[in-house]
Amino acid sequence: MKGLFWVLALFGLAVAVALGAHENDGYVLLVFPPYRAEISLNLFVLALVAIVLVLYATVRTMAVTFGLPKRVREYRERRRREKAAGILQDAVRLLFEGRFGQALKKAGESHEAGSAPGLSALIAARAAQRMREPEKQQEWLQRAMSDDVRNEAATLMLEAEMMNESRRFDEALAALGKLQGKQGRHIAALRLELRARQGAGDWDGVLKLARQLEKRDALPPEVAREIKTVAHLENIARRRADVGQLRDYLRAVPAAEYGRRLVLASARALVELDERDVAQKLIEKALDSGSEAAWQPELLTLYGDLNGPGLTARIAKAEKWLQQYPGEAVLLLALGRMCMKQELWGKAQSYLEASLATDETRDAHLALADLCDQLERSDEANRHFRASVRLDPK
Repeated sequence: MKGLFWVLALFGLAVAVALGAHENDGYVLLVFPPYRAEISLNLFVLALVAIVLVLYATVRTMAVTFGLPKRVREYRERRRREKAAGILQDAVRLLFEGRFGQALKKAGESHEAGSAPGLSALIAARAAQRMREPEKQQEWLQRAMSDDVRNEAATLMLEAEMMNESRRFDEALAALGKLQGKQGRHIAALRLELRARQGAGDWDGVLKLARQLEKRDALPPEVAREIKTVAHLENIARRRADVGQLRDYLRAVPAAEYGRRLVLASARALVELDERDVAQKLIEKALDSGSEAAWQPELLTLYGDLNGPGLTARIAKAEKWLQQYPGEAVLLLALGRMCMKQELWGKAQSYLEASLATDETRDAHLALADLCDQLERSDEANRHFRASVRLDPK
């Protein structure tokens, strides 16, 4: 519609110009002594318009001609940038494809072409690291840092990741320390630091970082729980030789982080250090809570093997648990062993036989064999010894 309007307008203008020229009787007198020329006004206007058009075309042609070298240079520069960008894209694609040798070559070409030299150097450093060429890796990292100061954070992150993969955890922590001093720590940096501290054996630092990442929803709950459990187990293992340090550490562990393995490891460490009262309280608290730590066989077995005073109270406690969970073979076995220590032979035999009836195990047969041997019932003791040998997996 708009185009039709302009066509009609041009036709109308042409008609108006034609009518005006037809009615125009004016003339123009040109005097160039000793010459004079008289021409119609219409011809003069047409000639003037023609001269202007010729002059415009001439000037335009000259401008295009003299500007041609500049446009050629711009065209070549544009083509060079397009080619360099294509090479950079090829380098990134080859890196993700795992063709690291070709990625390194393309990244080098992109760097020479001047297309994002800092980024090209980072890609080349990553490719060199994958090819296990540390000298080239360090060279490209230095180039990335020197080519563009804005790449400093990216260079430090990449360096830390590479150090982690090379198991040079102290150097990774040093790079992350520099990054923290310049830009603080974000979630990706915290993840790298967590891995580095795990490799370096800094389990206190692992616990701190795991809690931070879990709080920020940067780790799935089950992953965070596993990381914290492993860290606690390692810390307990380091403190097994010092009673005071172990007790202080266990008191500082949040109740929510006491899982099955942690309770068992803590109880075993306390028993080894002859802190049986503390171990007893820890086991009883876990079993009374009804949490996931309750009723694991190793924990109940450890409770039944505790020595020292308070045996009668432990038997009463275990019998209370038995009322809540009747038919627990491991609990029955633990009760039988505790009654044997207390020389309650009848109750001991009753519990051990009940355990054996619920689940025939080698430990139950050995306990009954020991009981029968103490009661000088040799035939029954031998029968249970043979049964225990039959159940021995070795």
